Formats: sequence, C-alpha cells, structure tokens
Amino acid sequence: MPRDAAGFDRIATQVFAPLYPAVARRVLSWAGIERGRCVDLGAGPGLLGIAVAEHSRMEVVALDRDPEILSFASRHIREADLSDTVVPVVGDVHALPFCDGSVDLFVSRGSIFFWDNRPQAFSEIYRALAPGGVTYLGGSFGNLAIKEQIFTEMRRRNPHWDEDVARRSGWARPADLTAALAAAGIPNAGIKKEETGFWVEIRK
Repeated sequence: MPRDAAGFDRIATQVFAPLYPAVARRVLSWAGIERGRCVDLGAGPGLLGIAVAEHSRMEVVALDRDPEILSFASRHIREADLSDTVVPVVGDVHALPFCDGSVDLFVSRGSIFFWDNRPQAFSEIYRALAPGGVTYLGGSFGNLAIKEQIFTEMRRRNPHWDEDVARRSGWARPADLTAALAAAGIPNAGIKKEETGFWVEIRK
C-alpha cells in the first residue's frame, strides 16, 4: 500500500474501486440497516463510505486520522454529489469523536490491520455503537471475480504484492482478533468468514 496520500488515492480509484460497492451492498444486507448514522473507519479517500451512502439512506462519516487523505475524500464526495450525506472527519479509532450509543453502523475495509491497540479500538467502537447497531471490520475483496481483477493488476504494479498481502494478513489473524475482542470484553462479537476474506462482526 502506498504511504503517500496521492498514491493511496490512485490505487483506490484505479484498482480497488470495484470492490467498494460490492462490500457496501454486502455489509448493508448483513446489517439489515437502511437509515441512521454510518461511520467508515480509516476511510482513506472515502470510497466505501460513498458506496454505503449510494446504496442506503444512511448519513455517513468518513473518519481518518490523516487530513491529507481526507482532502481526496472531500473531492470524491463532491464529485458524487453527496456533500449533504457524507462528511469527512479527522479522528482516530482509538478515541472516537462520537457520543455513547450514537452510531448505527461501523464499517471498515482494510484499516484493522494497522490499528495500534485493537482492544482499545474495539472498546471505543462498542461504546459509540447504538443499541441494535452493527459493526463490520475486515479485509474482504468483495467477490472472487473482483479479487482476481485486483490481484492481477496489483501483481503487475508490484512484484511483491502477494508477499505484502501475506504479511499484512499476519498482522490480523482471526485468532488474534478474537483474543482482542475478549480482552476488550465485547459481547456478541465474532469472526464472519466469506469467500474472499473475513469480517469482525460486533452487535449491540
């Protein structure tokens, strides 16, 4: 993954773009939530949050701790004509800027691999989650066709792509995530597997 914001945005928009609508549709279906507040954690250029807004009636916060990457999110939100629905916010998953019980749906695709303290992050998410709310945090590629398309292009751009994916996957193994959930004392949580990855599912 590129370290600079422009590079991150370029990969997201040129290579990963097809997965965001697929992921949004899937998590919305699992959650069974159509309205309310959704927060995309580690939103980067905001494409998942935009997809959630386009496939539901939710108000979306695109949260990221990097103001520079959120400048790209702001541009994509304007281009999608969703400025009244999707709001970029600078913030950290370890200290969420939301009141207790104020978020109906948390989503995050990819950021969980880079969190500094997962038990603390899980505790913050559970605190801010509304009763009846749901959280999906993971690393899925949407479906097998999209995954193959992404991997083909990323292998062309990065000869070490498969090694990089394996290394990142090792940073967030399901057993480690389950242990972090237990350390945070989160009830009604577990790992939801699917054809191209997995999700941490938290319900309240």
